[in-house]
Amino acid sequence: MKYWKLFISFFKIGLFTFGGGLSMLPFIERTVVEKEKWLTDKEMLDMIAISEATPGPIAVNCATFVGHKVGNILGGIVATLGVVLPSFIIICIISIFYEQFIEIEVIKWAFLGIKAGVAALIFFAGVKILKKSPHNLFSFAIMLLAIEISLFTSVKTFWIILAGLIVGVVFYVLLNHFESKKVQLVEETTEVTEETEETKEEGDLE
Repeated sequence: MKYWKLFISFFKIGLFTFGGGLSMLPFIERTVVEKEKWLTDKEMLDMIAISEATPGPIAVNCATFVGHKVGNILGGIVATLGVVLPSFIIICIISIFYEQFIEIEVIKWAFLGIKAGVAALIFFAGVKILKKSPHNLFSFAIMLLAIEISLFTSVKTFWIILAGLIVGVVFYVLLNHFESKKVQLVEETTEVTEETEETKEEGDLE
């Protein structure tokens, strides 16, 4: 039953969304977080980060991630098939009638409308991710730097993501190091204070 639900859920996502993986994110989030409760908000953010940092389309990676979490390896296979099958079927049909299809005036205008809608969906997905992301100075600094690099340089997205990953790991290691040092210092200070008080009490007794 869970495998059928996984297949149908991701089949609908693949069938009714246009514009690639990023435009699918609001539909994936609505299905796996709000409706089916397969993931929490935090797990959804982690899934997006992992899907972006690994090779392949983000929608396929997301489907594999969710499917594996819900139904192990078979669940990952079923969910992945569900999300890619609609595109495969539609592209096969279009390729047969491509020449006639692309010349239809209504189709041309339809694609213009779809492009505008896709842009809005991607923007909406970005806003939702931003709202649920950690709100701290480090996160905002990385986000602004990544936006500037992607807009004003020719650096590929993969390298921006990889750099963010490395900076995040280094920041986490350093933060943990300083936190442990802080805890150690507090413990040492507490021990010294206790020893001083004990010595003082012994002196008073004498």
